[in-house]
Amino acid sequence: MNMQGDVGIPEGAAGCGRRLRDAREAAGLSIVEVGARLKMPVRVVESLEQEDWSRLGAPVFVRGQLRSYSRLLGLTTEPIMTASGVAPVAPAELQPRTYTTPMRHLAEQASRRLVYVVITIAIVVPVWMMTTRPQLEQVAARTASLDVPVQQSSNPRADADPTRPLVASLAPVPSSQSTSPLLSLTLDAQSWVQVMATDGSTLESGMLEAGRHDYPADQVARMVIGNVSAAQLRRNGELQDLAAFQHANVARFTVSSDGRLQPAVD
Repeated sequence: MNMQGDVGIPEGAAGCGRRLRDAREAAGLSIVEVGARLKMPVRVVESLEQEDWSRLGAPVFVRGQLRSYSRLLGLTTEPIMTASGVAPVAPAELQPRTYTTPMRHLAEQASRRLVYVVITIAIVVPVWMMTTRPQLEQVAARTASLDVPVQQSSNPRADADPTRPLVASLAPVPSSQSTSPLLSLTLDAQSWVQVMATDGSTLESGMLEAGRHDYPADQVARMVIGNVSAAQLRRNGELQDLAAFQHANVARFTVSSDGRLQPAVD
């Protein structure tokens, strides 16, 4: 069903927000009904009709939500995208690789190995000398002590009493230092991800390729994961349920100091 004819506004005569609003009103739908059908919050639908992109996040999210809204109303998506002014996500530029001859490749490998050997020697030799020097000094001291006659103690009370009870030490054994929990994000497909630090800085923001991405939980305050259907988040290897934080295939949540996920407060 194409509602552009019902609205009666030629393409290019109005912005994308007004086209969406007029098409919705012509179809007899309220903002709440649109949000329910698209599984979007009402504020997102209002932002689309008001063309307030600052409340919708990254451009890839804005274009996806505009496309879904246009299809629901039967509008042609391309004019809506053009009228919105939201630029599409540009693909990553591929850098051409220069050809390396086999001889040059072997020479580069040999030079890297030589550098590695030199660095290893420069580190290992001083450490070995520092660790073996005390042992050599102890051996020399023991050898010198063989020439010194043993003097018998003149105080019999200084001898150990075999009947004296032994007292066990109750000093606590130092425990191993605890490590911070680790958040591991595994993407099956390309996705937009934003990771905010506890000090307000940005740890990650942009399109990430498929694969695994690790973050220390005590440094993460908030995460936004687009295309959440292709994402898995683990806390120290334990899979986390992102369904409670998901809206329109986007998950938003905060992270406590121990790595636990909590709903984000807008």
